[in-house]
Amino acid sequence: MLGVLVLPMGAFAQTATTAPAKTVYTAPKTDIDKIRDEGLNRSQVMETLSYLVDVIGPRLTNSPGMKRANEWTRDTMTKWGLKNAKLESWGPFGRGWTLKQFSASVHSPEYFPVIAYPKAWSPSTKGAVTGDVVLFDAKTEEDLAKYKGKLRGKIVLMSPVRELKAEFEPLASRYTDEELAKMAAFDPTASAGPGNRQQRQMDDFFKSFQLQAKRANFLIEEGAAVLVDSSGKGSGGTVFVQGASVAAPVPNTIEEAFGSRRPSPYAKESEAKMVPQIAMATEDYNRLARMIGHEITPKMTVNIQAQYNDDDLMGYNTVAEIPGTDPTLKDEVVMVGGHLDSWHAAGGATDNAAGSAVAMEAARILIAAGLKPRRTIRVALWSGEEQGLNGSREYVKQHFGEVKGGSMFGMPAPGAPKPELVKTADYEKFSAYYNLDNGTGRIRGVYLQGNAAVKPYFEAWLAPFADLDAKTITLANTGGTDHQSFDRIGLPGFQFIQDEIEYSSRTHHSNQDNYDRIQAADMKQAATIIAAFVYQTAMMDEKLPRKPVN
Repeated sequence: MLGVLVLPMGAFAQTATTAPAKTVYTAPKTDIDKIRDEGLNRSQVMETLSYLVDVIGPRLTNSPGMKRANEWTRDTMTKWGLKNAKLESWGPFGRGWTLKQFSASVHSPEYFPVIAYPKAWSPSTKGAVTGDVVLFDAKTEEDLAKYKGKLRGKIVLMSPVRELKAEFEPLASRYTDEELAKMAAFDPTASAGPGNRQQRQMDDFFKSFQLQAKRANFLIEEGAAVLVDSSGKGSGGTVFVQGASVAAPVPNTIEEAFGSRRPSPYAKESEAKMVPQIAMATEDYNRLARMIGHEITPKMTVNIQAQYNDDDLMGYNTVAEIPGTDPTLKDEVVMVGGHLDSWHAAGGATDNAAGSAVAMEAARILIAAGLKPRRTIRVALWSGEEQGLNGSREYVKQHFGEVKGGSMFGMPAPGAPKPELVKTADYEKFSAYYNLDNGTGRIRGVYLQGNAAVKPYFEAWLAPFADLDAKTITLANTGGTDHQSFDRIGLPGFQFIQDEIEYSSRTHHSNQDNYDRIQAADMKQAATIIAAFVYQTAMMDEKLPRKPVN
């Protein structure tokens, strides 16, 4: 799941107005029983998940691991009987990155290894680099002057000390009945707060971005050898780590901060604008910072050996289909998916081999159960989700359409024309997209994304699974993952409500995102429910209702 600030796009109405009542289609009980039997008693979801996580491993976008995952999922779905399985390019992304070797240790005033991981797309060090450890405490532009001439060849601590307290709350939890009831009662017409809140967020972001750009350029100019960040959360050796930072040109406007001048670490020209970078377990990081507070200068050795993958700069999604059988409806499509890419410090189990394996399993269940959908069911496993929903966004643009102009991160863009929805010929052939990307937790219900008209359908479709704790319907939106690529152009795209388990506290973008953190019973439950949703959407006489356009 993409970890970003999510602001409303505002192109389509978020309304609680319900469409005129229609007869809600539900599949015959015998079909639902077949789905339950196959999904709960002969599941292959954990075998699929294990291969992705344990054998293929990390799947950073455009890395060799990502390409292996694309090809293996394509071949596996073909073996199961899906048709038209292929890798579909979505446009140039940039270079991949593979870690070949890494070590980090303190050797003065005494030796101890540290728990740390290089950031993705970090440049390599020139062999093993040994240097003094310096705490870089520059909170303002004026603070930079006191470090002038003092950072060359140094290993630089970039974060403030993060206090760690005893963990009295469990790392894993499930939604309580009270929490689910609150979600179900969500009113999308209620006030979201002061109207200038988004503008304040943008202003704060811009000031922070300016300072960070000045700091990054200063560190390159001063010749720092390695940059070290504390893990932003977690404890007990868990390290949360994502991509390396690029020394961006200092922006003069908010448009420059978000626009084309903002470089990405996977662009080849960015390599010269990065210092080698690692993220360190907070306990080890804090110890180093405290040493410096005692006027002791630790010495560290860091060795990062990484390889950039420049042979193919295109990004790819894996897609495969169960062809529709109805002569009139077979050209319409129902989609199910999750993102296949991950970060690099672990196998990407909960984020998001879980969702990818569940989407694949939902299709396998329908084939194994002998069910023949009227519409075509298409599985899509995305790449580039972690870098901004790239794979799904470009897929939707190619196949269905896009909203052009009008806003930037939910804010009016200066001088921009009114938003315009530009549709492709297949826009009206689309029924719904179902996504899973909130970890290993079982499904507890569905976010409706403000689409009240689908509520009676989803209530009816969840009813046979009440015994599996899936009951909640909420009009609320949820963000940060691939259903948004569909929702932002007015197409029905949904993410399921899932129990949190250890997602934010332990596994999301961390070195603990491994197979052992997966809950097998939850994965089987999720695949079974999604198979039933996808099948019933494909069997209806009409397409799933859409939200009205503003």
